[in-house]
Amino acid sequence: GTSEEVAPPVQQCFMVPRKEINVVSDMAKWKRSQAYADYMGFILTLNEGVRGKKLTCEYKVSEPIEKLVALLNTLDRWIDETPPVDQPSRFGNKAFRTWYAKLDQEAEKLVSAVIPKHLADAAPEVAVYLKESVGNSTRIDYGTGHEAAFAAFLCCLCKIGVLRVDDQMAIVFKVFNRYLEVMRKLQKTYRMEPAGSQGVWGLDDFQFLPFIWGSSQLIDHPSLEPRHFVDEKVVNENHKDFMFLECILFITEMKTGPFAEHSNQLWNISAVPSWSKVNQGLIRMYKAECLEKFPVIQHFKFGSLLPIQPVTS
Repeated sequence: GTSEEVAPPVQQCFMVPRKEINVVSDMAKWKRSQAYADYMGFILTLNEGVRGKKLTCEYKVSEPIEKLVALLNTLDRWIDETPPVDQPSRFGNKAFRTWYAKLDQEAEKLVSAVIPKHLADAAPEVAVYLKESVGNSTRIDYGTGHEAAFAAFLCCLCKIGVLRVDDQMAIVFKVFNRYLEVMRKLQKTYRMEPAGSQGVWGLDDFQFLPFIWGSSQLIDHPSLEPRHFVDEKVVNENHKDFMFLECILFITEMKTGPFAEHSNQLWNISAVPSWSKVNQGLIRMYKAECLEKFPVIQHFKFGSLLPIQPVTS
């Protein structure tokens, strides 16, 4: 349909009550839901959209994309305006709570600046995902559940027609990449704890999606193979073109000691023969380790845009 169609009435987002029969039935309901189907469909569509493409390649940048980057630039500026406070504990700087309170207060206004007037009713619901995407202000932690909320935020903007099919590359390369930069700055500035991290057995303390989309970017690359990403020289020379290598660079900046010890899963992945195999494996791992793990998904919000109702196809 056209963007002129009247948007469906947007209910306030609500959380699935935690007191449902048990965890497993919750998870079963989630995996059968329209929300899960739409979310996963969105991730896979973008995965195809960036296949074999460099971050530095040419792509269309629409007005909503520019507005989303401006929104993220605002969040970045607030970090500069909210320096860490002196405190006894090394981790979880309390200044993050001040920064978060500002986002909590301004989120709806920020979202309203991105969406057209005739969709204004959707702003409160879409803003919920934005607020969920930057970490937890009580625990001062951040993890793949928060990252999933940002992807859900972008998915909702697609569902209401703000973002279009031809925005695919810009969604990943311009918006999601800028989001990653801001999250890395948050993690460094406020020394955020990894949320629900599996430590050395997890893929990464904080992110997952840039490894999926980043491995898709590298499919059929003429010279870079999975075994090359553990080579510091290769990473330094190519990280500006590929999200995957940008993630590796950040890990090596943040962690000390041999790569094989602090990032065992990634070390194992470097032995996989092709990027398409890496990509398929990471998609399976994402479903199993992130989307189908209760601690990660228990905070996921459902509303009229991402409904908990079973898929209707």
